[in-house]
Amino acid sequence: MADKLNGYRILILETREEAQFSRLLTEQGADVLQCPMFTIEDAPDPAPVEAWIGRFIANPFDDLVLMTGEGLRRMMKIVRQRGIEKEFVAAVGQSRKFARGPKPGRALREIGLEADITTEKPTSEGVAEMLSRLDLKGHRLGLQLFPEKDHSVLISAITSCGAEVDTVLPYVYDSKAAETNILSAIDEMEAGRVDAIALTSSGQVRRLVDAAKAHDRADQLRSALAKTPIASVGPVVSDELKSYGLEADIYPANDAFFMKPLISAMSIALHKSAARAE
Repeated sequence: MADKLNGYRILILETREEAQFSRLLTEQGADVLQCPMFTIEDAPDPAPVEAWIGRFIANPFDDLVLMTGEGLRRMMKIVRQRGIEKEFVAAVGQSRKFARGPKPGRALREIGLEADITTEKPTSEGVAEMLSRLDLKGHRLGLQLFPEKDHSVLISAITSCGAEVDTVLPYVYDSKAAETNILSAIDEMEAGRVDAIALTSSGQVRRLVDAAKAHDRADQLRSALAKTPIASVGPVVSDELKSYGLEADIYPANDAFFMKPLISAMSIALHKSAARAE
């Protein structure tokens, strides 16, 4: 796949895993335009997270649902600081572990564990659908949440199955930074100097739209995206785009929702037209 994106300028909206994405794109010859969107920070008040970890260690949950890999990694940071890593990993090992897509599964493998079940659909709806097929009556279920999303529907779906849900939110987003970078990225797309925008999380879509609205640039954003092919890594991102009336132009083949298949899909799609980047 070497140099298959040579000469093409790809815009990526940087979050937690975009350094790896940038490297992979660069290895294929792409000119990567990086736009920091926000930073991920530990929960400002660690007490609720520490209390949740304490409850887990004292009496391991029957089931554990990990919505993101970042969530588990943030909790591991806390338990290592507190010197209770062995106890926490042992408790997690006793629970039946559900992963919302592949990323939480990778985080589990980092601590020597495996997900028992990975959702077919890496969405909150996919998690609810999967759990609805199981007997959860009387179960204590630990649910790791992620920021900037209303999880009430998922929580209600789980409790309706008879489970007692204990939630934890181990990190927050700082979305105040990099507004200037976001607006500059919109300008670059509007000027036709970007061959594709690659989106790897629903939060990127929301942040892009929110920043444009905050600066009265919503119409310019829509115009810019109309000129720029949108590459989506998977259904979560595509559904978020649809919620704003937008559509993905490029999508990984065979439902392979990872960075490398996304890069392959961009290579195939973009080679149908000449690179616009100079």
